[in-house]
Amino acid sequence: MIRRNRIAIAVAGGLAAVLALVVWTSNASGRQDPAPVRTDQVGAAAQADYGDTPAAPPATTSQSPLETPAETAAGAPEGQAAPAGPTVALVAKSVPKMGDVVQDGDGRTLYRFDKDTPNPPKSACEGKCAETWPPLLAGGGTPALEGVDPTLVGTVKRADGTEQVTLAGWALYTYAKDEAPGQWKGQGVGGTWFVVRPDGKRNVECLPPGVRAPAA
Repeated sequence: MIRRNRIAIAVAGGLAAVLALVVWTSNASGRQDPAPVRTDQVGAAAQADYGDTPAAPPATTSQSPLETPAETAAGAPEGQAAPAGPTVALVAKSVPKMGDVVQDGDGRTLYRFDKDTPNPPKSACEGKCAETWPPLLAGGGTPALEGVDPTLVGTVKRADGTEQVTLAGWALYTYAKDEAPGQWKGQGVGGTWFVVRPDGKRNVECLPPGVRAPAA
């Protein structure tokens, strides 16, 4: 009888031990579950504090890839120079019958007008006169010279603001009725228009009938 009681007590003790182990294991598992959740929350907070979140994509513009700022603002590539005006030339020539004359770069004979003044230089040919006798304009550059003394060459400002080339103070002109290079149909017209010589004086050769050479 006593032996049976001892066996029952041993069995009861073993069951109690097993039950206690099961309860302890369950409690331990319940305490470990929240740990990963707390770790994730801390990591997210750290990224927000230090600015590690991805940056927003850069804004795009509608400007064409072939269009540079300089072209957009100015209509031409930056640094490109504006085209220069045509170069004016004074060329001393000796032609048959007429002798010494001055021509422009295209071979057109140049004239002076007795109603102009050389000192100070002044042109009296405006309006319709300038259509028949186009002034030789400087074009914003220095004339190229061939056989002409550079100390005699200058410019005079016309009424319209353009600069006309002068020789020894006399304004220079071409003649609209000279149809080809080398012609000098304007010689002696009105007794006031004369072919100009390289020294700026009148050329009085080959005067038309009825035109007398003016006093020097």
